[in-house]
Amino acid sequence: MNPLFETEGACLTIFLPKELDHPASDMIRKESDRIMNKTYIKMIIFDFGNTGFMDSSGIGLIMGRYRALGMRGGCIRAVHVNGHIDKLLHLSGVHRYVEIHRQESACGNIGE
Repeated sequence: MNPLFETEGACLTIFLPKELDHPASDMIRKESDRIMNKTYIKMIIFDFGNTGFMDSSGIGLIMGRYRALGMRGGCIRAVHVNGHIDKLLHLSGVHRYVEIHRQESACGNIGE
């Protein structure tokens, strides 16, 4: 099993759980804040590969991480997004702030 959090340089990858609900979002927020306080993070990648359910707290988690990184364009990516999650990200308007990919994007493509 993959670790939930993985850092590579200034990139933090968060492997999201099967159900991204309020308790899971709260735990991920706290741990990502802890990591960001210890390490310079320029980009966060949310890996939805195992996620089948997400509620509004997942949207809040993504937008909160976007704000924490200083609201820079291209600093948040959502990868391995299925149709259901893609629809939620578009209906909520998050797609305007987050790069959405069906396939994984490497951390090495970080740009400003």
